[in-house]
Amino acid sequence: MVKRKIVWSNRANIRLFKILEFYTERNKSATYSKKLYKKFIKELSLLKKQPELGIKTETDNIRGLIVEEFIIYYEIYPEMIVVHTVWDCRQNPDILKIK
Repeated sequence: MVKRKIVWSNRANIRLFKILEFYTERNKSATYSKKLYKKFIKELSLLKKQPELGIKTETDNIRGLIVEEFIIYYEIYPEMIVVHTVWDCRQNPDILKIK
């Protein structure tokens, strides 16, 4: 069995940071942001064993892992899983850019 590594793209890192920063500012505490980050990491770790766990998307080879009200869009490669973006489903879907 191949042991894949989770790799975050630059876009995914920026989106993740903005989401966590938003909740920290809104709640005046980092508690929820830390909990959300841990949940993202935990769910992504499941992909190492079952990379096809996420739902298929219209974009070739891109899958979406649903975590609460977010979708983590990723692509599977032989030795790694690339996270392309983290999307808050409460936003306008017309502005979604995966890659």
